[in-house]
Amino acid sequence: MLNIDDPADTDNTPAIWRLGFRPFFLGGAVVAALYIPIWLMGWFTPQYSLFNGEFWANVVPLWWHPHEMLFGFAMAIVCGFLLTAAQAWTNQPTMKGGVLALTFGCWLAARLLFLLPFNIPLWLPALFDSLFLGISAATLWRCIYTAKQWRNIGFPLMLVVALVVNLVTYYALYERNFSLSTQLWQAMIWWLAMVITIVGGRVIPFFTAMKLQHSKPDPIQALEITLLLVMGLLFVQSVFHLFPREIEQGILLSAGILQLVRVSRWKGHKTFQEPMLWSLHVSYWALPATLLAMAWQINNEFAYRTLLHLFAVGGIASLCLSMISRVSLGHTSRNIYQGPNMVLAFIGIPLAAIFRAVMPLWLPQYSSTWLWLAGACWFISFGMFVWHYAPILTKPRLDGRPG
Repeated sequence: MLNIDDPADTDNTPAIWRLGFRPFFLGGAVVAALYIPIWLMGWFTPQYSLFNGEFWANVVPLWWHPHEMLFGFAMAIVCGFLLTAAQAWTNQPTMKGGVLALTFGCWLAARLLFLLPFNIPLWLPALFDSLFLGISAATLWRCIYTAKQWRNIGFPLMLVVALVVNLVTYYALYERNFSLSTQLWQAMIWWLAMVITIVGGRVIPFFTAMKLQHSKPDPIQALEITLLLVMGLLFVQSVFHLFPREIEQGILLSAGILQLVRVSRWKGHKTFQEPMLWSLHVSYWALPATLLAMAWQINNEFAYRTLLHLFAVGGIASLCLSMISRVSLGHTSRNIYQGPNMVLAFIGIPLAAIFRAVMPLWLPQYSSTWLWLAGACWFISFGMFVWHYAPILTKPRLDGRPG
């Protein structure tokens, strides 16, 4: 994603409401930093939890944790990125000012309603979540349709799919159907994997080629199309369980091999001197690693579920952290490669993935220790982003232009 070609006129809008990446990157990072420690305290030390028994009885921690990580944290980053990128792609304004504040307010209201120390009707956070996703999808559709940029039309459609899935997760909570919600969490992980496959396939080799000053490898169209179809099958399989385990294993294996071939062409081994690059590559490598590991452990239900966190933490969260660090600098007219030192943060999330997804399988007797270590790495990493980037995201661009 390139820097937005902002108009040169004066913008009196408060900086935080000038473009989608500002509130959603900051809000998503704050939620990420706080919610994992809150989850761990509520799970392991309920006597010290911020929530009373009624909260946990009505919301259920096993539902709240994955829902808020997917539809709270990750979806905020995805929408913040897309609302910013769409303006660059289409040269059409997305949203700012009051509309952006309203959309962010809907996202925030859904998060805060769950933290109230008394029972709430589930339709209320569901409504705010739907407004957040619906307004974001409609804005993307308008920009892409106006510019007739059909290559990106899939993004608003994917947000509509996410909106529908989210509503079904609320239904699953209402019905206490946690088998259904588990299927949907896994489906949304593959939904995010598809977004990362599309966006990562565009920007990671491009950023790498630009920095290293070499030619960007041309995508192999047959591989790209096949990969998206296979990743889509994983999403469908997670929701509907159409295929037996043997077929699912073949899908996972095929997807893993295709992703491995794809990412190996991006010359990630040449980026180790630049954290803003190697962090992207390390994050993407978590996707083929997870797919192949899950194919290997297809008949071990505990390992299969645990390994999902290898990508959820080491892929989704790690790539989110790397991208929001980069985009926040680029879109505030700062030098991308001379920003705050985030090396510790970029190392922390992959470490959290290992502690969360690998160590409990290797040494399960210390599982609680691994989870706390993973939580500490996670908190430090996203805490560093909030500390370094809150001033950047809440101040105008250095060049004085809007955005």
